[in-house]
Amino acid sequence: MRRKKAAFLCLAVIAASVALIAQPDTDGKASKTGGRAVITIYLAGDSTVAAAPRSRAPRAGWGEMLDDWFDDNVMVKNMAASGRSAKSFVEEGRLSRILREMKKGDYLFIQFGHNDEKVNDPARYTEPFTSYQSYLKRYIDGARTKGATPVLITPVERRRFSADGRALNSHGLYPAAMKALGEREHVPVIDLTAKSRQRFEQLGPEQTKQLFLWLAPGEHANYPHGIEDNTHFHKRGAKEIARLVVEGIMELNLPLRHHLIRSPKREPIRDRLSDETP
Repeated sequence: MRRKKAAFLCLAVIAASVALIAQPDTDGKASKTGGRAVITIYLAGDSTVAAAPRSRAPRAGWGEMLDDWFDDNVMVKNMAASGRSAKSFVEEGRLSRILREMKKGDYLFIQFGHNDEKVNDPARYTEPFTSYQSYLKRYIDGARTKGATPVLITPVERRRFSADGRALNSHGLYPAAMKALGEREHVPVIDLTAKSRQRFEQLGPEQTKQLFLWLAPGEHANYPHGIEDNTHFHKRGAKEIARLVVEGIMELNLPLRHHLIRSPKREPIRDRLSDETP
């Protein structure tokens, strides 16, 4: 009788263990990490970084495309949110949520500027060399307190051109303020403002429409009347901006470069515009 009870208990324990193993991965991590401890790159930013809802496809943020560049030892967690500035992201508690999750060895990529420029919106506006820098320093200090590495990313450019086809600066003093803060605080800076402006000028006014959310009437069901958006990206544009961020990782010689699965300069830009692969 005792042997039967012992055998039954053994079978029950095995069944329970199998059931636990079979539980679905609700946060999506196990699909890439296999349960291992990995480096997490947290993204803090605005709509140019954030994941776009399906109702706005084919719009996409560059943060959606970053994970595909890394091996299984790195996971990207895109916490960026549309419409936020360096200030409002903090005041809404979004930075605090990131810091509660963050662990030693992780990264915090920080891109703000688009909404910090809104002078008539006190909930979001920051002044480049004062409040903008002071809010950004809260991200830096928070990440360092957790043993993580902060990386500043100057705001990606909008699609703006001069009459003679030169790509224009659309962010005023904010990129310079971020770079000055990075130098003062010894924080790596990816100058995405300069990188994106250079790429847009390389392509010119017409071809850059392929990167941004420019759609003719009837071209996509989500935009039956068409759209001409010079701030937000088409999926192919989000991929190209993510590529520029990866270039910055390599140029800064960040340890993350060892986890890249391919080179960001694999093929010419004009080939990429017609290629929907990452």
